[in-house]
Amino acid sequence: MTTINEWREETDAIISELLEDGSNPESEYTIEHHFACHNFDRLEKLAVDLFKVGFEVTDAEELELEDGSVIFCFDASKDGTLNAERIMAEVESLLPLCEKYGVDYDGWGTFFEE
Repeated sequence: MTTINEWREETDAIISELLEDGSNPESEYTIEHHFACHNFDRLEKLAVDLFKVGFEVTDAEELELEDGSVIFCFDASKDGTLNAERIMAEVESLLPLCEKYGVDYDGWGTFFEE
């Protein structure tokens, strides 16, 4: 299980890499948080809760893992600045919901902005 400090380090690294590559720090970014679970019903309950608090939620996808097992995943996103504190506030609000439903939080990502 990843700790909040590890998520903070990863967040700082992602932002630093984007800015070092020339991404515009003043742009608005779509921050996509990634979730996965072997149980579709639990994943769906989390998606509903995230939608209710203002996240845009993608349809769940079914993926077959190397061992043949199936996992379901989706993304939940919000637009905003590329600010570590703002992103970490989102992460910190998402982790208890993941724990509540037994869903894995698989980090966040975004895209380069000119």
